[in-house]
Amino acid sequence: MFETIIIGGGIAGMTAAIYASRKKMDFLLLASEPGGQFMVSGEVLNYPGIVKTTGVEFFQKMQEQLKFNGIEMKRETAQKIKKIDDHFKVLTDKGEYETQTVILATGARARRLSVPGEDRLDKKGVTYCSVCDGPIFQGQDVAIIGGGNSALEAVDFMAKIAKKIYLIVNTDKLNGHEYLIDNVKKVENLEILYNTDTKEILGDNFVSGLRVEQSGEQRDLDVRGVIIEIGRVPNTQLVEGLLDLDPQGHILVDCQGHTSIPGIFAGGDCAAGHEFQYIIAAGQGCMCLLKAARYLANKKQQ
Repeated sequence: MFETIIIGGGIAGMTAAIYASRKKMDFLLLASEPGGQFMVSGEVLNYPGIVKTTGVEFFQKMQEQLKFNGIEMKRETAQKIKKIDDHFKVLTDKGEYETQTVILATGARARRLSVPGEDRLDKKGVTYCSVCDGPIFQGQDVAIIGGGNSALEAVDFMAKIAKKIYLIVNTDKLNGHEYLIDNVKKVENLEILYNTDTKEILGDNFVSGLRVEQSGEQRDLDVRGVIIEIGRVPNTQLVEGLLDLDPQGHILVDCQGHTSIPGIFAGGDCAAGHEFQYIIAAGQGCMCLLKAARYLANKKQQ
């Protein structure tokens, strides 16, 4: 039986694993998709001690640190957690494991628009990751949907790739960090459409356009790519019915990462009250591991 199982391959889970290794714990690190938000982030300019990097470069550095500490990230998808007496069983797509504690760092996934054409044209011109798929739209017109940080980062990334960018914002202003807003306003091949709703993604075998509505009037944009950046949904399906969640599906935690069940801890983008920053997720991953270790020590004394 493991002392702890860490579920998640983003910065929160990887940080927890590094601390678990340094404390010589018997643990397991599981991840269905290693990297988490690292793999969909552009430039990273606000992590203390690192002047400038990218999400992918940051992930590579974290992987080097895992290797340095002798940590293996197992590619398995955790599907369910069961409480058995004073411990837990984690069921994955490849097996099952027993553990005294669980650290949930499952992150979040892209929120979908739920408009006609989205599902049919997914990966056929519709993408939720500019860093991953942006280069395929070299020299073409694209639409980026959203007005927050991720959408603004996508504009910055696509500025030198796309011929023209339409930024579709359903409010009357941008809602990202000031430095990102300043960067976006300098992009010459950008047209921002405020107070605009997306009605349909057009195309047969590949995206051929985007139908939007502004001030009651519909307009078809001639684009070949649609990049959707409208936020994220927490990956907490495996604990529905087990742990207390907030209305948006985030795991309810206290300031030390404790969930509604003793022995299960949560941090990063899957936890409630998070501000979706790397440094916060890393700190919460560390906190969860330290509190799990303290929980185990207290159990031994009982």
